[in-house]
Amino acid sequence: MADSTPLAPNAEALDFLLTRRSRPPRMMGRRAPDPDTLRILLTAAVRVPDHGKLEPWRFLLLDAPACQRLAALTRTRGAALGIEAKRIEKDASGFADAPLIAAVISSPKSESLVPEREQYASAAAVCLSLLNASLAAGWGAVWLTGWRATDRPFLTQGLGLFPHESVAGYVHIADEARVPPDRPRPDVDALTTWIKT
Repeated sequence: MADSTPLAPNAEALDFLLTRRSRPPRMMGRRAPDPDTLRILLTAAVRVPDHGKLEPWRFLLLDAPACQRLAALTRTRGAALGIEAKRIEKDASGFADAPLIAAVISSPKSESLVPEREQYASAAAVCLSLLNASLAAGWGAVWLTGWRATDRPFLTQGLGLFPHESVAGYVHIADEARVPPDRPRPDVDALTTWIKT
């Protein structure tokens, strides 16, 4: 028989969600979580909606040397694509300065009846869960995407992804060097419509 005990309010968790703030890479330090801590964060990250229990995602953990290699590829591939030099350098430095990035790979299961869109949404949920778990554990973290999440040569050369895969997000995780100010938040009332009949 299923437990029918109602959920108890968790004011601390709700307060965290109402005040959470990503940390830009430039405000993060050079110390990353150790493997045991990282495993806890990843375990929290995969507790997401997953229609059909497909697990249409996986992780690639990029240590500092791997991030340096990807910074170099960002420069060469970005130049080949004709991306503005200032943008390329910003993207490259985000990799070069990172002690750890968890790449959440969207890996949809084509044999499933679950639409690929739903499978990608599950991978995106993993990104947000990993971001929030990292912040809740006291780490600085940010979820980034951009052209390096979808450019096929970058994904193949840099990450060795299969043709059907892409990066749902690069989640940078490190100690916090500086605390960013909060930013303006959306007006929930302006974005909400009730349908009552």
